[in-house]
Amino acid sequence: MGSIRARKDTGMLFFDFIFKGMRCRELTTLKDSAENRRTMEKLIKKIDAEILLDQFEYARYFPSSLVVKKLAVEQARLALGETGEGGNVLSTPLLKDFAEEWLEENVVRWKRSYEDMVTLVIEKYLVPKFGEMEVSRINKGEILKFRASLAKVQHGDKIGLTPDRINHIMTPLRMILADAADRNNFTTPFTGIKQLRVPRTEVDPFSLEEVKRFIANVRSDYLNYYIVRFMTGMRTSEIDGLKWKYVNFERREIFIRETLVKGTVETTKTPESTRSIDMSDSVYSALQSQYAATKHLSDFVFCTKEGSPLQYSNVSNRVWYPTLELLDLRPRRPYQTRHTTATLWLAAGENPEWIARQMGHTTTRMLFTVYSRFVPNLTRRDGSAFETLVTNSRVFETAGGAP
Repeated sequence: MGSIRARKDTGMLFFDFIFKGMRCRELTTLKDSAENRRTMEKLIKKIDAEILLDQFEYARYFPSSLVVKKLAVEQARLALGETGEGGNVLSTPLLKDFAEEWLEENVVRWKRSYEDMVTLVIEKYLVPKFGEMEVSRINKGEILKFRASLAKVQHGDKIGLTPDRINHIMTPLRMILADAADRNNFTTPFTGIKQLRVPRTEVDPFSLEEVKRFIANVRSDYLNYYIVRFMTGMRTSEIDGLKWKYVNFERREIFIRETLVKGTVETTKTPESTRSIDMSDSVYSALQSQYAATKHLSDFVFCTKEGSPLQYSNVSNRVWYPTLELLDLRPRRPYQTRHTTATLWLAAGENPEWIARQMGHTTTRMLFTVYSRFVPNLTRRDGSAFETLVTNSRVFETAGGAP
């Protein structure tokens, strides 16, 4: 059955119906109103009836539609005997149409930030390249050429997107074509196409001395913020989204339950990220100080003078990077505060399982594969701890005291 819907961007009504296995959407210039909907609903009922009776003539209702041209092409294919799998005439949606439908069906299970990312990829990269192509006619060669072209895109003052960014662009295309192939009975052209290899992310934590210098020189109104960042390992979205209801002074715990991404409150990054963080003395004191400063202003622990949530880019550009420059410290992303916490905990000899829980990791594997190489430099041991153990126990001495 067809339906009448309104575009989110313009508010204009359009017809939405299925004809010969295709999802057809025909736009109008009518604004969304009760009267216009009644008029269009009468027409869609007539269209449904004619489709059911095999009497519907597309060109009579929508003479300027691209679907009319597409149907003509399909007739030509039929005349030439061109068929798809199973001997049927191959007729599949254009990528731009299928992508719109696919996006609409999947947003309900995504976070807002991921929805925005996928929408951007579709509108900026996929539709300009493949939008007017039927999904079944996009082949492996065209996909590989498209991926190669992304490595040559002018991006600011750089040429070529990073492998990680290219993978993020290719992933929605992969999912769209896989779903289209499943629904339209053709083989996805992505078979055998692997993701580009992404270099390991560089971890560049601060030394304890650098942390002390930063804390001693940062703006006073952000002192508590950065003490908590450096001493808890919270992600930017977690600390920016922290609310007072998740701070338990009695139990000295911080509950990570929500995040703030581009001004929108969301759930945590992963199920494992939902966790409790123990307050050290320095964190406890910083939060007590912050409570006195902002509890009356906002539900958020860290906020502006007006009580609104912090904006990541604003804090980075006005506080983080200027402080690093002032102290002549090499520029590093704010996320390095999280890496710093992990390396300092490891260097202090904290239990790796406890560290993993505080960080929101499921296992200790990441600690040992990513952070452990920094620990010897921080503790200045490099095997000397084992040497001390052996020497003190005298396990290699003979009874007479001679080796």
